[in-house]
Amino acid sequence: MRGVTEDVRLDELPLLDELMPWSVAPLRLGRSWIVAPDVRTLRARWDRLVAAEGARREELFRPSRARTPSSSVAALPGQRTGTVRLSREPGPCPEPVRLAHGPFDEQWLLPDHRLIDTARPELWRVADGHQLFAVEQGYVPGAAGPALLMTAALPEGRSPAGRPGRIRPLFRRPGGREPNLAPGLLPLLSRRYGYEVGAADVPAWAVAAALPTPTGCRVPLPEDPQVWAAGVALGRRLVEVQLRGARGGERPRLPGGRRPYVRAAVPARPTELSYDADDEVLCLGEGRISPVPAGAWEFEVGGVRVLEQWFAHRTAPAEPGSLEAIGPAAWPQEWTSELLELITVLALLAEAEPERAALTARAVASGADRGALREAGLLPVPEAARRPASVLDHQEEGPEGQFALL
Repeated sequence: MRGVTEDVRLDELPLLDELMPWSVAPLRLGRSWIVAPDVRTLRARWDRLVAAEGARREELFRPSRARTPSSSVAALPGQRTGTVRLSREPGPCPEPVRLAHGPFDEQWLLPDHRLIDTARPELWRVADGHQLFAVEQGYVPGAAGPALLMTAALPEGRSPAGRPGRIRPLFRRPGGREPNLAPGLLPLLSRRYGYEVGAADVPAWAVAAALPTPTGCRVPLPEDPQVWAAGVALGRRLVEVQLRGARGGERPRLPGGRRPYVRAAVPARPTELSYDADDEVLCLGEGRISPVPAGAWEFEVGGVRVLEQWFAHRTAPAEPGSLEAIGPAAWPQEWTSELLELITVLALLAEAEPERAALTARAVASGADRGALREAGLLPVPEAARRPASVLDHQEEGPEGQFALL
């Protein structure tokens, strides 16, 4: 970042918070057993919980100040789960939903409000087949990696280093309606670049050009239309890779001869992950996957190596007798498939990093800053744009089966 910004004050660049003003803090799950890399594990944990009684159920539940088995809460928007106290009538296992548990690590979550300390219902109200989420990573001084990631899964929003980021839905209402953009931004950019700028162009540009700073992501808005067009095109490619086929996109693929394959089967319980740079081999115990480009192995977000964290989430030891200790008896085949795809994603993003860094430098050098937004009346952003929209499209059930008042 030093080479990009040495002649430009970072605080002169617009904040992502000024371009996409509605944001939500990360979820606080409260208990780790409600998340798992596979659905079967979550259902087995639920069955173990509801089979226990009294003090043993409470012990397995892992109560917090926000949630105990006796908590009475409303249903999560869009989820058919019980609202009767868990201690009295647990009901059937909730149908697990996809969760972006960390950068590039999609797992599964039990979407029951009685289990989650702080679920951010405003996110669930707009999570549908049209929605995407921009996840701003917490700032880590000197850390490598992207400042902004995109996912179609509901994001937990916490960065690998534990620092809070922000979750920014692309749309404020279900059905892909009302872009989460500063009022007047699209007309301003359309006049500047000489063609109609679409709502999806802004987050695509941000993925390509965002800079991490202590005050949040800074997003230069260039004066040069060619720089903008090149950045939007690059950003769309990066977003498609990150989404991994979601929302109608293509699944990422490396060229023939560079695609990773399993050369030796992953053992039932691998405990170590290592990398042989000379042969481009990723080792999971006795298992071997290659070719794995060095860029994929070294790819970091928030100062944490993505592949190492992904592996740790699936192999870290758990307290015996706890619900977290319930998991697959052996390494599932689908985990290997997910790992091969993750390697592909990281390799493609690493290959694009020099182009992305050069684009950011061109954008900063192009000269646009927050002053242009102030002169156009876009700043300060109206407070209404920072609050969630009123979403009253369907009835929500409140605690103990009562109707919720929205």
